[in-house]
Amino acid sequence: MTEKNEAQRTIPFPHGGIIVLVGPSNSGKTTLLRRLVEEGVLLETEMVSSDTYRTLVGDVEYLDWKGRPREEADILYSDYQKLSGLAFEAMNTVVSMRSRLGKLTVVDATHLQPEYRRKYIDIAAEHDLPCVAWVLDVPEQTLLARDKTREQPRGRQRVKSQYSQFKRSLRGLREEGFDFTYMLKEPEAVQFVRRDNPLLADIGAGIDVIGDIHGCYDEMLELLGELGYAAGEDGLYRHPAGRTLVSVGDVMSRGPRSLDTMIFWKRHFDAGIARMTDSNHGWKIARYLSGRNVTLSHGDENIAAELRLFEEEAGPEAAAALKEELKQFLLSAPSHLVMCRDGVRRLVIAHAGIRDEYIGRQSRRVQDFCRYGDTDGLDAAGAPVRKEWYTGHESGELIIWGHDPRPYPAVVKNTINIDQGAVFGGALTAYRYPEQAFVSVKAHRDYAEDPDSPLIRWERGRFAPPNLGKLVNGYSVFTDAYGELSVRGDYVKAAVDSVSHYTVPLEELVYIPPTMSPTPSVSADESYLEHPQEAFDYFRSQGVTTMVAEKKHMGSRAVLLLFRDEQAAVSYIGRPALGTIYSRTGRAFFDRETEVQVLARLNADLVQAGYFTRYNTEMLLLDAEIIPWNLKARELIATQYAHVAEAAKMDREHLLVKLRQAEAAGRDVSGWVQEMEAKLHSVQVFRQAFQQYCWDVSGLEGIRIAPFHILAHSGQSFFDHSHIWHMEQARQLAGISPLFMETEYRVIRSAADEADVIKWWQDMTEDGHEGIVIKPEIFITKNGRHMVQPAIKVRGRKYLHIIYGIDYLQPDNLKRLKQRRTSKKERHALMECALSVESVNRFIRREPLERVHECVLAALALESDPVDPRL
Repeated sequence: MTEKNEAQRTIPFPHGGIIVLVGPSNSGKTTLLRRLVEEGVLLETEMVSSDTYRTLVGDVEYLDWKGRPREEADILYSDYQKLSGLAFEAMNTVVSMRSRLGKLTVVDATHLQPEYRRKYIDIAAEHDLPCVAWVLDVPEQTLLARDKTREQPRGRQRVKSQYSQFKRSLRGLREEGFDFTYMLKEPEAVQFVRRDNPLLADIGAGIDVIGDIHGCYDEMLELLGELGYAAGEDGLYRHPAGRTLVSVGDVMSRGPRSLDTMIFWKRHFDAGIARMTDSNHGWKIARYLSGRNVTLSHGDENIAAELRLFEEEAGPEAAAALKEELKQFLLSAPSHLVMCRDGVRRLVIAHAGIRDEYIGRQSRRVQDFCRYGDTDGLDAAGAPVRKEWYTGHESGELIIWGHDPRPYPAVVKNTINIDQGAVFGGALTAYRYPEQAFVSVKAHRDYAEDPDSPLIRWERGRFAPPNLGKLVNGYSVFTDAYGELSVRGDYVKAAVDSVSHYTVPLEELVYIPPTMSPTPSVSADESYLEHPQEAFDYFRSQGVTTMVAEKKHMGSRAVLLLFRDEQAAVSYIGRPALGTIYSRTGRAFFDRETEVQVLARLNADLVQAGYFTRYNTEMLLLDAEIIPWNLKARELIATQYAHVAEAAKMDREHLLVKLRQAEAAGRDVSGWVQEMEAKLHSVQVFRQAFQQYCWDVSGLEGIRIAPFHILAHSGQSFFDHSHIWHMEQARQLAGISPLFMETEYRVIRSAADEADVIKWWQDMTEDGHEGIVIKPEIFITKNGRHMVQPAIKVRGRKYLHIIYGIDYLQPDNLKRLKQRRTSKKERHALMECALSVESVNRFIRREPLERVHECVLAALALESDPVDPRL
């Protein structure tokens, strides 16, 4: 209970919650509230009054039974009691609704009995808001004098009765559960203030959120340098763009320089250029500095040792002053921060996470959750069993958290974990907003030297099956290339079904080749549906100056994961193997016997050529086309294309015979004859189009693999290399094994190059080849912050008969097809590309299977989102 000299007192309003006025009639409650409204520190809408609600419910504020005969007085008193009950019921409904929204509400009533006050304590607790009591303790004589001046006096007896009841109720007020209780003997001498909500902050020029530092001071300064911060003459680190540093807490304990790190954050906080949230270690150290009986463990004992050393060097007074400053700093840290832009909540930063319903709320329950997360006891080793609170996150804010060390930033359902275990030898990570980018520095060493550290436990469980409960209802993935992207639950369920029944084992499923969009605009040439010029124009409009055109093989897309030897595969997929070959939907490309033969031959050729030794790698990951087409499309060819071709040929030949007979008989059917001759020619083109890509295969004889992306070696991906480099690497592979074949390509830098490529495309497609793929020079190219299409396919006129039908070139058909919409296909191409890049990078970093799988599953889920399959 708080009591001070009234003339010196300043009482702050809570930022949300309930203020309960306590005091008998005439104690000045309503007068105080009117004053606060006039001073502009309280809104009219933030007050609720029992008198007002009696009037709203029953048209009168008070029923006066004084001086009436007993029978009348009893009736009026009974009516007043009923009116009051309904008025409080209506008022408390409003209080509850406002609390649900996190609003501040001041309740104006006498509240003389504990059970009446208890109602508001419970409402506030239910909504995780503070409940504060303002107790107006006015002398009895003052109450009696004021009552005489009322328009409707309560009467001496009632005032004295209320005062007596009020005094009795004060005895247990301290134990009732109010967060704060203020005794107001002279309310007019008290200053009431509204302060900025410590939970809210503006994003401003941008923020850099840093994960758990744990005393890794040198790594912290290195990270600040990477982020662009520099120390000024005052020793404070500032960003030239005016960005703000934010810590998720646990800046201390375990590491070598906890004291320096705490002092750093306090100084920067005092200067208004940094923020920090509360945390489990921060809370423990604050209580230790307060003199509480706290057991220092898990690295907290290092702080006590650092403080003793500081006291030896600086003296007891300086040490006591430092302890008090650090204590106040740690105690003032908010449970979480809500970062806003233009008044809209964008980010929430909480040390161990936060539930949606806790965001923007203040209570002991919220504080504890933000410090410790959602746990379910301890495991056999004594470590907390962490529950996955983030699976229930549905609100729109992005939640940034730490506390639970993971080898790499974990993005799940619009939440990001940025504790990468710096003190355990991992990395110190920052998340930049609005750039949505990660910046990390490697820890200089493992300071904790814990043989059962969280990072070691993560490595042991790297191949644990993914938790589908986090995924099946939809989830989001953060990618470096595209930012955050979301996949719907119904598409995820379809992808899970496919993975469960048809694909290669999850450990081997590391990359899903992204789809490619055709040209975003249709050809201006009326005889073409697709033409290279539209692709050139698109890339030029995106600022691309150099392009690469690659011949498109009529085969089936495949991924080849090849290992130096069987033992090398263990650290990547958890078991011995020479590799795996699968289709773009994740299914085994060959039957088991053929796959064994292909893998053995490729391995022998690569080892003999010294490929793995030359590039110092244990693995090779390729994106390729495998031909002939009928290896994977035999059933499609037999049941659809061949059948359609034969049926159309027979039908049109028969009609042509009949038309010619009619023409010979003198009928004027020459126009129909010409039309049918053209349609019969289209059938012949259609047959040639698919038959050209089919031939018999016996064993390995006839199989050809055309790689066009060298995706990765051990510890390195090649998405930042030019497509020219990829083509040259593929040419080298073609010289290593007869199973590999190179792909023709052209480089485009000028208008003359464009003309040459168009001529090349026309010649090859007239010979029946499928067409070309045009790509920007670099795999991931951006125009500002937006990705450019990674590849655009331009298919030939003859080949498109296979896709759009035998008669697609008929003028009416072609006109209709030119209205096709490609925007959804383009969007899928960008998202699948970003997911594929992300999955490969996570795989080569040997992240947990779940981290790789969430990217792969998302790419497969996008394939379940219906798009015109002909595009």
